[in-house]
Amino acid sequence: MKKLFKRITSLLTVTFLGMTALQAQNAPLDMDRFVDALLKRMTVDEKIGQLNLPVTGEIVTGQAKSSDIAGKIKRGEVGGILNLTGVERIRDVQKLAVENSRLGIPLIFGLDVIHGYETIFPIPLGLSCTWDMKSIEESARIAAIEASADGISWTFSPMVDISRDPRWGRVSEGSGEDPFLGSLIAQAMVKGYQGNKLSDQLKRDDEILACVKHFALYGAAEGGRDYNTVDMSRQRMYNDYFPPFEAAIEAGVGSVMAAFNEVDGVPATASRWLMTDVLRDQWGFNGFVVTDYTGTMEMVDHGIGDLQTVTARAINAGVDMDMVSEGFVSTLKKSIQEGKVSMTTLNTACRRILVAKYKLGLFQDPYKYCNPKRPARDIFTREHRDVARRIAAESFVLLKNDAPANSPHPVLPLPLQGTIAVIGPLADTRSNMPGTWSVTAVLDRSPSLIEGLREMVNRMDEMPLNQPGGPWYLPLMTTEANINLLYAKGSNLVSDAAYEERATMFGRSLHRDNRTDQQLLDEALATAKKADIIVAALGESSEMSGESSSRTNLELPDVQQTLLKALVATGKPVVLVLFTGRPLILNWEQANVPAILNVWFGGSEAAYAIGDVLFGRFIPGGKLTMTFPKSVGQIPLYYAHKNTGRPLKDGKWFEKFRSNYLDVDNDPLYPFGYGLSYTTFSFSDVQLSSNQLPMTGLITASVNVTNTGEYPGTEVVQLYTRDLVGSVTRPVKELKGYQKIFLKPGEAQTVTFNISPEMLKFYNYDLKYVVEPGDFQVMIGPNSRDVKLAQFTLTK
Repeated sequence: MKKLFKRITSLLTVTFLGMTALQAQNAPLDMDRFVDALLKRMTVDEKIGQLNLPVTGEIVTGQAKSSDIAGKIKRGEVGGILNLTGVERIRDVQKLAVENSRLGIPLIFGLDVIHGYETIFPIPLGLSCTWDMKSIEESARIAAIEASADGISWTFSPMVDISRDPRWGRVSEGSGEDPFLGSLIAQAMVKGYQGNKLSDQLKRDDEILACVKHFALYGAAEGGRDYNTVDMSRQRMYNDYFPPFEAAIEAGVGSVMAAFNEVDGVPATASRWLMTDVLRDQWGFNGFVVTDYTGTMEMVDHGIGDLQTVTARAINAGVDMDMVSEGFVSTLKKSIQEGKVSMTTLNTACRRILVAKYKLGLFQDPYKYCNPKRPARDIFTREHRDVARRIAAESFVLLKNDAPANSPHPVLPLPLQGTIAVIGPLADTRSNMPGTWSVTAVLDRSPSLIEGLREMVNRMDEMPLNQPGGPWYLPLMTTEANINLLYAKGSNLVSDAAYEERATMFGRSLHRDNRTDQQLLDEALATAKKADIIVAALGESSEMSGESSSRTNLELPDVQQTLLKALVATGKPVVLVLFTGRPLILNWEQANVPAILNVWFGGSEAAYAIGDVLFGRFIPGGKLTMTFPKSVGQIPLYYAHKNTGRPLKDGKWFEKFRSNYLDVDNDPLYPFGYGLSYTTFSFSDVQLSSNQLPMTGLITASVNVTNTGEYPGTEVVQLYTRDLVGSVTRPVKELKGYQKIFLKPGEAQTVTFNISPEMLKFYNYDLKYVVEPGDFQVMIGPNSRDVKLAQFTLTK
């Protein structure tokens, strides 16, 4: 065995290390020759084994050789390992594969590195609210550096599911409701993980394979209930739900994960139309497809066959790797013998896995990601945490900032004098700061909100300031700070103890207080009485959103509402610091709380980033990427909706025989693209270079944006278009571009967008990607609601 391994290694040495410059240009050909030669040596069982991705977090150094998984690895029945971490443990297991299996084929090690490894960034929904592709790519780059330092070579990210239903908990893992913005984010994340386009090989040991998920339509689960049925027209698929996936393919993503839901009555994992017709034949994807966790065996419950049947359907559809179900290793050989799966199909799937390992460089160096010196050097570094702090502050969305009674100034930023009471069940919880799907975070290492604020107050004059222009940290208003911080829990997360237990899983306990609700409230009010300003840390716990965390009631939990109303009733200025993984219903809060800062779940450095914004060291500029409704009954509610034949007139709440509700208007509480700053901006009317756009030309649309406030700040200037007459109905507006600009007080800038016919294309009734001549509106503004309009005609 060892001699054969050495012969393979020798062949690889010639293939990789002996290349001349001319030979290097032909690396794909060398890869094909190598993989073809390896396939010829493999038995049917070994080929099937490459398609098997079991899960284990139990292997530890010194035990790997005697574990159950070890036997499978030695027999060539495993292609990769899920959820094993630690460079030493991974090296130990990799050694089993390359030195103890017949052919010495290395394993690939995968993990859900969703928004950071140990340095945790904001949840993806929060990241998207930066509207900053450089920051988003940088977060993925750092995640790849840290994950690869600990042995991981494959991440199940980015999650690019478009969703317009905040009841679905997994909106926290995605980038919101818009396909244009979601596509840009998909490409930025893929580039951050993989580096340049994965056409040949990842040369660096700090780049890892990305996996775009969940293909497809998972974000449209009925009722917002996780794993539920999805049913939609193909026209909507192509126009609204497919674009981020296609963008990831264009960026060179190496793998795709199948969705749990059905598509056109067939579970996605068994859909040949999705996995072959669309993904490979239409988009040209040449990587491999993996199921989601137990996705193969779950098709039995969908009702389309037993394990052997659904496994055959999956591989025949174009799925290459089976995550956890082990349906491939237990049934595929029988299906091949019975003629239900061809050897060509098996060889194709196996080849795709081997090619991915080749491109990762694992055949050249199976221990490429097993450098024991890297973890101490590359994980949770000061540099990485500084970036995480800046990006967290960039993700926060200021929803409201009014002046309290008897004051000419808005509540935020907070003055650097006086007493501040920090109150709420989310004010002193380290474990909830990183947010959901932070599986490798060290939960007790990062400070809670009150801990971070106390540290900042004690060291305010030592805080380093970044250079002007970005990120936009400001010097303090005064050279001295004299702030006294008080704390009280105020309430539990929810009144129902069983509900709180469901919402604080995976080590995220809020340590439920056994005092009565009234006792907790009384303590909070006594604390508030001593303060000048109240910071209320309320909202969801981290596990109230994420996978299998659907909700039907999107308001603040009951006891938190009682607490907030009591705090506001004191008459003192209240800042609601809102922790959430989804849009919430905030009608009372918007009407009664002077300031609301949505901080999502900001990651490792969230406490410091919140302090940066509260104290005015960072001017908030985040913009919502999901609409906030006024009622759950409005859902799905999104900006790019279509008109009915009886649309409600602008400015109207209700009109009989129009499309509206009796009890609430049609408008959202906060529209897509919304977000305030500590300063204000004005927009001029839209100026077009021409009101005629030739089919082969372009025109420009411009606005003048002026900072009319007292602070410097960022504004996201957003461009929307509307196709006024189409062969099929078209949305009332669609995001087509944006620019994020920085302006000092009094400064103005002309922002110009190029508009081309390509921007106006859509999939028509026949699923052809077309642009149709006619009249269009162009809209520019700070969000999807408050826009200035102009009109042009696309000529034939």
